Amino acid sequence: MPTSSLRAICLWSGPRNVSTALMYSFAQHEGIQIVDEPLYGHYLRVSGAEHPGRDIVMAAMNCDGNTVLAELLERQSNSRKRLFMKHMAHHLVDIDRNVLSATQNLFLIRDPREMLPSLTIQLPTARLADTGLKTQYTLYCALADAGQRPVVIDSRELLLDPRETLETLCEHLGIEFSAAMLRWPAGPRPEDGIWAPYWYDAVHRSTGFEPYRPKQSFPEHLGSLLAECKPWYDKLYAHALRTGAEGV
Repeated sequence: MPTSSLRAICLWSGPRNVSTALMYSFAQHEGIQIVDEPLYGHYLRVSGAEHPGRDIVMAAMNCDGNTVLAELLERQSNSRKRLFMKHMAHHLVDIDRNVLSATQNLFLIRDPREMLPSLTIQLPTARLADTGLKTQYTLYCALADAGQRPVVIDSRELLLDPRETLETLCEHLGIEFSAAMLRWPAGPRPEDGIWAPYWYDAVHRSTGFEPYRPKQSFPEHLGSLLAECKPWYDKLYAHALRTGAEGV
């Protein structure tokens, strides 16, 4: 029989948005257990996307996304800890989104001027769909229209003032902020997805949120993709949490 009425937390991010650092942060909270991108195998199967380690990832996971989500929500119903699921928004292909009425939903965004140069290292032919920005906005609107209060976190704001951002976020989620969330041990975690060697090198070297450092230049050849991405980012940023840090 279920022993918990806790609601699982879904973080909907795009790639290269410091989402793994945020997941590691929540992993330090004694009341939280984390799950790393449980829909990745499903996404690779239904989209046919060519990502680093594609065959290894698919072989290691249940690639039926609707079953995966149902099992995770059942796991939450029998747990005394909150599930924190880090998702990539673009993984939401052929998924029944009605199940998200039972979860609390967060959105993590990053200025595409800073995100795209990093993304295109792993995905040289990245398109708007690979950033998740349009999916994030349409999902945000659908959840808000359904009466939820989804939170948008901008990675710049998070890095400028991690403590204030996390305190505000925890208050919204109904959990007590813990200072332990500001630091974590260097190296991989057992919950890391099997794709970690392709994507997590920088976060494995970290022991906390790195100070915000603006990028000094932007590759000219990504200009048209930036023009596609920026309107969706701007729509989301209009709803983002703000800190009191200078330069906001």
